[in-house]
Amino acid sequence: MPFDLAARLAARRADNLYRQRPLLESPQGPDVLVDGQPLLAFCNNDYLGLANHPQVIEAWRAGAARWGVGGGASHLVIGHSSPHHALEEALADLTGRPRALLFTTGYMANLGAVTALVGQGDTVLQDRLNHASLLDAGLLSGARFNRYLHNDARSLAHRLEKAIGNTLVVTDGVFSMDGDIADLPALAREAKAKGAWLMVDDAHGFGPLGAKGGGVVEHFGLSPDDVPVLVGTLGKAFGTAGAFVAGSEELIESLIQFARPYIYTTSQPPALACATLKSLELLRSEHWRREHLQGLIRQFRQGAEQIGLQLMDSFTPIQPILIGDAGRAMRLSQMLRERGLMVTAIRPPTVPAGSARLRVTLTAAHSEAQVQRLLEALAECFARLDTEPSHA
Repeated sequence: MPFDLAARLAARRADNLYRQRPLLESPQGPDVLVDGQPLLAFCNNDYLGLANHPQVIEAWRAGAARWGVGGGASHLVIGHSSPHHALEEALADLTGRPRALLFTTGYMANLGAVTALVGQGDTVLQDRLNHASLLDAGLLSGARFNRYLHNDARSLAHRLEKAIGNTLVVTDGVFSMDGDIADLPALAREAKAKGAWLMVDDAHGFGPLGAKGGGVVEHFGLSPDDVPVLVGTLGKAFGTAGAFVAGSEELIESLIQFARPYIYTTSQPPALACATLKSLELLRSEHWRREHLQGLIRQFRQGAEQIGLQLMDSFTPIQPILIGDAGRAMRLSQMLRERGLMVTAIRPPTVPAGSARLRVTLTAAHSEAQVQRLLEALAECFARLDTEPSHA
């Protein structure tokens, strides 16, 4: 038969790469109910603990009571409501840019921005470890597509020498699987030297990074001239859903005219924009959330070093423990789950072959006692795993 899907699925199972969806039966938070089992979770991206915040929930309810529960149409027809507009203005203020534009998802924001800015006869250059949505956007744009070595400005400079047409340099701000941050000052210098634009997807940086939660661009003190195209998502530290692109008046107007994922999609519910406005207010005013989170990150890294775990170079809430073998990573994840903790094993093709890992994510909703419980469980599991037969 032409589509032997059963064989493909069987091969994925045999390689310890089969994906399954855990069923969450509770709100997001450290203590969750998954597949009927109470667990302490260290695997969500709710970095500031806002996804189940009472004030955000109330803002959603009040918004739904006034505006209903559906967007009703695309933004360009009759789906652009007052809450959407207010949220765009607030996001522009957060990022220090003239305008911001809402998208329904981060994937769509990246597809929309890249494909609207470059096409045939142009060049798009991307970090090798960029998120799949950025890589897909580059391929779909029709521009000449190339990837530079991870976080390597010299490698980027070499590829810029061969660039043609309008050139867009694209990078994650915080790399979602490694937790490290892009060297934006160096990348911006190389891009500006060649007349290229730099686009940063800071999905995991907004909230945890920057003095006021403005992300990796604020962390480095860069200007809109350094990073003309800035993307953020709302389903992580903001605790809600959706995404945005921030930039100049001309950039946003161009996206409204040419970004197909924006033009041809129903707007998000206005009540969701109301909820996000409240979460943005909390993100900017409750500095203790970032401070507490940074304390937990230090606690975890110090404890992991004492255990002898191989951490990756990250000062963000993403703290991957490098395992290598996919089967070993899966076994460790299962052992933690047997002890009441949920830490996801990340395997190829999401990460390069031979670099399977446990991806620990910390949030402001976690306590020091919960992080200590995780460290103790990790120490026990690694000690026991070394005495077991290989599960590769």
